[in-house]
Amino acid sequence: MTSTNPRHLAIRTASERMAHAIELPCDMEGNLVTAQELFGCNTFSFAVMQERLPPESMRNFLDTIEHGKALEKGLADQIANAVLTWAEEQGATHFCHWFHPMTGSTAEKHDAFFEFNQSEALAKFTGAQLIQSEPDASSFPSGGMRTTFEARGYTAWDPTSPMFIMEGINGATLCIPSAFVSYHGDALDKKTPLLRSMEYINQQAVRLCHLLGHTDTDRVIATAGPEQEYFLTDKAYVAFRSDLKIAGRSLVGSPAPKGQSLDDHYFGSIPKRALAFMHELELELYKLAVPAKTRHNEVAPTQFELAVQYSEANLAADHNQLVMELIKKVADRHDFTALLHEKPFAGVNGSGKHLNWSLADNQGRNLLEPGDNPSQNLRFLAFLAAVLDGVHNHAGLLRAAIASHGNDFRLGANEAPPAIISVFLGEQLTAVCDALVSGEQTTEKDNAGHIELGVARMPQIARDNTDRNRTSPFAFTGNKFEFRAVGSQSSISFPLMVVNTVIAKGISNLCEMIEANGNGKAGLIQALRDSLAKSSPIRFEGNNYSDDWVNQAEKLGLPNLKKTPEALEQLRSPSVQALFEESKVLSKAELESRYHVKVELYNSTVEIEFEALSDIIDHHILPAALEERKTRAEGIMALKGAGITPSSGDLDDLKSLSGDIEALRNAYNKLKANMQTAHALDNAPKAVYLASNVVTQMETIRQIADGAEDQIADSRWTLPRYSEMLFHH
Repeated sequence: MTSTNPRHLAIRTASERMAHAIELPCDMEGNLVTAQELFGCNTFSFAVMQERLPPESMRNFLDTIEHGKALEKGLADQIANAVLTWAEEQGATHFCHWFHPMTGSTAEKHDAFFEFNQSEALAKFTGAQLIQSEPDASSFPSGGMRTTFEARGYTAWDPTSPMFIMEGINGATLCIPSAFVSYHGDALDKKTPLLRSMEYINQQAVRLCHLLGHTDTDRVIATAGPEQEYFLTDKAYVAFRSDLKIAGRSLVGSPAPKGQSLDDHYFGSIPKRALAFMHELELELYKLAVPAKTRHNEVAPTQFELAVQYSEANLAADHNQLVMELIKKVADRHDFTALLHEKPFAGVNGSGKHLNWSLADNQGRNLLEPGDNPSQNLRFLAFLAAVLDGVHNHAGLLRAAIASHGNDFRLGANEAPPAIISVFLGEQLTAVCDALVSGEQTTEKDNAGHIELGVARMPQIARDNTDRNRTSPFAFTGNKFEFRAVGSQSSISFPLMVVNTVIAKGISNLCEMIEANGNGKAGLIQALRDSLAKSSPIRFEGNNYSDDWVNQAEKLGLPNLKKTPEALEQLRSPSVQALFEESKVLSKAELESRYHVKVELYNSTVEIEFEALSDIIDHHILPAALEERKTRAEGIMALKGAGITPSSGDLDDLKSLSGDIEALRNAYNKLKANMQTAHALDNAPKAVYLASNVVTQMETIRQIADGAEDQIADSRWTLPRYSEMLFHH
């Protein structure tokens, strides 16, 4: 194998890699520190605060957290002094307000703890510095809420999310989870609306609990536990793939002889290099108190999943941002590139982020726990009806919440739920809902018994009260709902905020119906019956991938918004604007800004992919194809010169390759013309045009290029192939 071909060099490099061993953490005596002891060591948790604050101060702080009381200046100074001492003990020299701008990633501006004079540096950190900072807001996307000259923006500490230490190679920084707002108080981030939605659902859920007689409930918390899917690719391959480096996905690539057809990767033995990476990743997450719970191989080759245990919604959003950041950082240490894109490789399953969601009250009760007799559990049925109402009335908004260019390649592709939003409940709960609507009596079907294996020495297996439906975008899975359509590289903050808001509105609608009917049991049952009857079109128990469901959903009036531009238009609908203004989660201007930011992101992503594809065509595919054609033509001429008649196969192969070259040139010229047309369009029309003309044309080019790849000699092809990136590492 020649070393002059960069692809061959990448193969050799990847093949010679070994699993990276890391130095496990030890205490001062050299004893290994267990994962349990490591958990949260880099977080300024409530337990750490309790050790370092006077009891009265700690009580006042907990009142602030639990009852929304204003944080007094004196208490803020006490906390700042305590966290300064703790952070310095951890080796931190700087602090930052860590926030989630509308870019989808995180942002931070570091300030030293020191105040300087001519001869010394004095450590200082005040309550004012803890509570608030002022980064430049002009360079962050605002969707038109701000112009460049309006630079002032504020970050504000979110005291419900613990501060943490982020370690670097040569130092450490105290990170303060924060919200980000403009000079006029407009939300410029993803966290502020999420926090508002948590307040809204808390108000409405407490209201419903009180109507149901549960007056001991005075707080309800939205909880979430996302599952993060990702691919690991040796970074030697990525170094020679500008599409993977720049766009996060392969824009061309002929399928490998084997993909996921044997189903031998899913839940298989984790490869050594990947497992070594996972071990280090989990240790880093444990330090930050991120409850990483489950790891396994996913369906596609080199695809994996990390699931995190439940926490409060805003904390879950912070944790997921840390998960994505650390996956990338730790992967690099292990000579991998982590690909979080929804569809990094064509022909195999893409990646999602199943967002598990539930509600818990201050008594520790899961409000979506059906219990042994769901038909008699009125609190559960009330919250179930509210969820169905919210999803039914705002299915289009939920689709918009997970809309992105990357997710368009995944939704409905026999690997992810379709663009049609529906709810799966399972046989037992469907029967309960149907019986309520019809007014008939229902008896519980014992789905939750045991499964007999027919092997005497094996234990019985407990059966859940419902099966799973992996094709459903919004599925009930025992005591929670799973929003399965969220994209793998997206922040969960926006979809989580939307879920909270639409379900809170569903709760509000049910409360109004109960209040109108009177507070007796009969009035409650009638409200449940009416609510479940109205939302029945959103319930679907079958195969969401089937064409029959597409036709049935259309008859039921359910939206089928296949592409991101049309899905995002939902954010401009009067009903969505009214919902967010009524709930005080987003003002009209804040909602409009998010529409514009998402459209701009879509347009920019497509334009970046166009540039990356152009680079690959100009510098890799066409040169290799032309050289291959030249070599073949010269070979045929040499045969003729030697008096040998070329075979018809030789001539056909040359014609086929020539046809692909001309087809590629024509398609490429059309793509460039389409992009020129797109540049002349405004934001929203441009997105529609890009989706219909540029993205589809890029897919056409991909098919031609992949056909050409199969005809070009291995020694001439410079791009790492699918068979190598997915299997040779």
